Amino acid sequence: MPSDIKIPALGESVAGGQIAKWHFKEGDHVKTGDILLTLETDKVAAEVTAEASGALHIGKQAGEDVEVGAVVGSIDESAAAPAAKAEAPKPAPAAAAAAPAPAAAPAAAPKAEEKPANVTEFKVVPKPEPAPAPAAKAAPAPEGRVTRKKMTPLRKKIADQLVSAQRTAAILTTFNECDMTNVMALRSQLQDGFVKKNGVKLGFMSFFIKAVVEALKAVPQINVRVEGEEIVQQHYYDIGVAVGTERGLIVPVLRDADQKSFADLEKDILGYAAKAKEGKIQVSDLTGGVFTISNGGVYGSLLSTPIINPPQSAILGMHSIQQRPMAVDGQVVIRPMMYLALSYDHRVVDGKEAVTFLIRVKDCIENPARMLVGA
Repeated sequence: MPSDIKIPALGESVAGGQIAKWHFKEGDHVKTGDILLTLETDKVAAEVTAEASGALHIGKQAGEDVEVGAVVGSIDESAAAPAAKAEAPKPAPAAAAAAPAPAAAPAAAPKAEEKPANVTEFKVVPKPEPAPAPAAKAAPAPEGRVTRKKMTPLRKKIADQLVSAQRTAAILTTFNECDMTNVMALRSQLQDGFVKKNGVKLGFMSFFIKAVVEALKAVPQINVRVEGEEIVQQHYYDIGVAVGTERGLIVPVLRDADQKSFADLEKDILGYAAKAKEGKIQVSDLTGGVFTISNGGVYGSLLSTPIINPPQSAILGMHSIQQRPMAVDGQVVIRPMMYLALSYDHRVVDGKEAVTFLIRVKDCIENPARMLVGA
């Protein structure tokens, strides 16, 4: 009897998704534990594995929407596994080429017939046939001007989130810039020892996470969310880091960032990046953040106005580092500079608080040693 392939439960808030791809073709023999298909939901990409061995029958195709519990195919357990292909015998070496036959003697020319006297010979010349007209070239098929494809559940979710943020929050953005000279020098100075001790590189993101935590402690009015007519003050520091993937933008959350070392944060970031690449991010990885950091600089962005990740009240945008002339102690010097952007919900965060928060982040980045010693 065939064994049904069903969409498993994926979490309380996930009712279904879209089949992203089948990893086997119709009729392929699969084994227990093989990954049969990848399912995209509005939060994560889930893998459905085979619970039996046999021949695969595909009932729902890639791109179709399915609900939790739906039967999308079956496995015929009675089908025997394909036998290993026997190695084809090697062909015998080609026989030596036969010696060429001797050339035949030229045949004697036929004797011309004698023609009767006083008879004029007329030669009929055939009328030449007209040359065939060149075949008309087939007109090139017009290339498609548009391609349509269904929006994935994750892209729908992202769209809904962005529209919700724009519609419900009073978003305002304030800007500043920070000199990256000291943090770059400190990172370069500590890098070899950091890698040797922790097995990961010391990146810029861990500095910014620590700077955000310090700024949230200094300006707690940023660490709030709106629930109906209430403002909920949060006393923990779960920081989301926006990550671009092939499926879209996701924001995994680094829990209790205030209690973690730089090495712990870097390991968490690498771990989430690996899970995202493999499509193994869980719903629990993406929920509960109090603040988000988005680094458009990795794509070359010079300046942007990031959109809040509801129900959070603010988001920090990092940008590319550029060498720019700056006035320092009355002298024009070239410094590596980064623009910072803080978008915030003006319903609950005032301009003074937002500017104070951003300046605190700037101070931490320009004086990174303070974060290392907790000053």
